[in-house]
Amino acid sequence: MRDTRESRLLLVLLIAIAFALITVDIRAGEESPVDGARQAAAAAFGPVEKGVATAVDPVANAIGAVRDSGERHNRIATLERENAALKAKLGSDDQTRSRIHELDEMLKRAGAGQYGIKGAEVIAVGAAQGFSWTVTIDAGSKDGIERDMTVLNGEGLVGRVATVGPDTATVVLANDPDFTVGTRLEKTGELGFATGQGDRALSVQMLNGKAKVNPGDRLVTFGSRGNKPFVPGVPIGEVVKVDPSRGDLTRTIWVRPFVGFSRLDIVGVVVMPPREDPRDAVLPPKPEVKPTPTVTVTVTPSPSATGPAKPADE
Repeated sequence: MRDTRESRLLLVLLIAIAFALITVDIRAGEESPVDGARQAAAAAFGPVEKGVATAVDPVANAIGAVRDSGERHNRIATLERENAALKAKLGSDDQTRSRIHELDEMLKRAGAGQYGIKGAEVIAVGAAQGFSWTVTIDAGSKDGIERDMTVLNGEGLVGRVATVGPDTATVVLANDPDFTVGTRLEKTGELGFATGQGDRALSVQMLNGKAKVNPGDRLVTFGSRGNKPFVPGVPIGEVVKVDPSRGDLTRTIWVRPFVGFSRLDIVGVVVMPPREDPRDAVLPPKPEVKPTPTVTVTVTPSPSATGPAKPADE
């Protein structure tokens, strides 16, 4: 269309008419005189608008998806952080519950034996002071710890105090090859001497070569003169193997320690011995072995199996 004087006048006229129709439509509201024209236009141009919308929707959806994916990514990252924090909290709670259980078991053992103990935490593991199997605890002379005191936990005998500093002490463990402790056999009271064997079972020399010992029997500490280095009655371990008796004066048995020396955490140093020997009182009750039910099956022979055989020609 050429830019002439007539075309400009026509454009101005059309714009004026459009504004006039808009003004009339707004003022008339629902009774607008142009409503019919609007409906006719909607009927004519509706399919075209729908087709255009259908064509444009995938693009709009894609843009929305990209935007939403960013939002989802942020939400996922937030959830992952919250999940990690929750796992850390649960892990911490599990560790706390585990330590509370250890402390509770240790207090039960100390109460059963009437031992006065000083609680401590293992803060280092390693060879120290020339010993092969040692740990360092966070209690020392300031806490009343002295050399040759018995160390235990909720499972049983841990070892003895070897060296003491103002704030820490070194404990030689019961599985150290240079460690020896007097033992008493559960129930019978037979005496012996247990020696550490590293990560293997303790070797115990029974003083009575004819002592009756069976796998599953348990041992406790016999005690020392003046209760140093060992107080009596502390659980040591369970018999796992008995060497055959050859008529010797002594007899060797092998004992699995109750204590897991590779997972030590909370321990107690016996700073006050019991008034009386607790003997077997500190050992937990043995679990009752329920008898295995015996099923008896009775087979009743059928008449066909016991009756006379029929001739083959019948």
